[in-house]
Amino acid sequence: MQTQRAIINISVPQAMAKRIAKVAKEENKTQSELMREAFRNYEWDRDWAKIRKIGRETARRMNIKSYEDVERIAG
Repeated sequence: MQTQRAIINISVPQAMAKRIAKVAKEENKTQSELMREAFRNYEWDRDWAKIRKIGRETARRMNIKSYEDVERIAG
């Protein structure tokens, strides 16, 4: 079974296009593979940023300032 693909055209500065081509060649990947990997990494970073934000808000709400506070609360 073949994965269906969508073609997305993007524009980047010429210098970035050259760097993308160079990195793709160095990594022995197509430029499409490199861009898919970059997007997956972007999503991963964005998801973890949300998790860290929730953690900071929870720590502030529960007055957690140290690992000892976490141990005290967790029991």
